[in-house]
Amino acid sequence: QLQLVESGGGLVQPGGSLRLSCAASGRTLERYAIAWFRQVPGKEREGVSCISSFSGMQRYSDPVKGRFAVSRDDRQNTVDLQMEDLKPEETATYYCTTDQRRAACGSSWSSSTGWDYWGQGTQVTVSS
Repeated sequence: QLQLVESGGGLVQPGGSLRLSCAASGRTLERYAIAWFRQVPGKEREGVSCISSFSGMQRYSDPVKGRFAVSRDDRQNTVDLQMEDLKPEETATYYCTTDQRRAACGSSWSSSTGWDYWGQGTQVTVSS
């Protein structure tokens, strides 16, 4: 059974940086696309970034382009999200996700309904 565990969240000041990590167990991730979403209470999950398998093609939502960078290490079975210049409105629980039917992110990657396996999330708080 594939399991995902996020880590690296915490409290950071506006303009600061954090690096989130998603570690997988039970199955190798190398054949699957991996995405990051975030969610605040009362709102839908928002797609943040996605990285495809093999090609490593990356996708980003408009609000984070130029500030976030997603990367994967298939030997370690991990996917990281480097976040720079964080803003208070980006306070949220961040989740990684994958789907064994999806090798590429595709045009619908930012829809949460297209992903099967989710981690428990890691809290990111951006505040002074």
